[in-house]
Amino acid sequence: MSEQDHPERQPAPDEPGTAVAHAPDVTVLVPALDEQDTIGEVVERLLALPLDLEVIVVDDGSTDRTAEILAAFGNRITVLNSPSPRSGKGSAIRQGLEVALGEVVVIQDADLEYKPEEIPSLVAPILAGKANVVYGTRFAHGLPRGMALPNKLVNKLLVWAVALLYFRRITDEATCYKAIRRTLLLRMHLVCRRFEFCPEVTAKACRLGERIVEMPIHYEPRTKAAGKKIRWTDAPVAFWTLLRHRFGRF
Repeated sequence: MSEQDHPERQPAPDEPGTAVAHAPDVTVLVPALDEQDTIGEVVERLLALPLDLEVIVVDDGSTDRTAEILAAFGNRITVLNSPSPRSGKGSAIRQGLEVALGEVVVIQDADLEYKPEEIPSLVAPILAGKANVVYGTRFAHGLPRGMALPNKLVNKLLVWAVALLYFRRITDEATCYKAIRRTLLLRMHLVCRRFEFCPEVTAKACRLGERIVEMPIHYEPRTKAAGKKIRWTDAPVAFWTLLRHRFGRF
């Protein structure tokens, strides 16, 4: 799909489920799956940000109270339901991107590992025309406490893989906090389904000659018992994604 094939969507003021009736500065995409304990607070904190933004939550087939909590926000947010439940974070992001209006798109996990209050700093360089891609790095001041050792190792290896394959030095390839100009995301023709969204975006940003700006963020890792969904099996897929998009067409 080209930029010409993706015209600006101008929803009618009374369109059901429409959170805004104009093109906002920022779209925050929130993939959600069984996040009843945190989704309400995440959305409230996003809506409180001093930004002209829209919040799009993609419910990937939740079976808990997530849908009920989201419904209580009414037309303050846009809620999409996955046509193929539990298809994954990447699929949810692609679905949300189809209706996003913001000049900048930011990904927000539905848990509270990341602080929504840091989003304004992430999007500022893009809105000012100084960058097209900004990553929030969790490792600017070393490895965060509470992160499992295997996760630390995989994150380090992913950084080395980016340096080896794309000759780019970044500190946090797998961060959730990726802020990207929407038109650039559309040019990437994303195909991701699960957590390979991160390496696919990194690979294609590099292939398109974009500079990845990194800004320090805070990070509070959660455990599998607390609902963390990424697994060790996602690590080989991430490396393969970096490799295949290094040479493949898109």
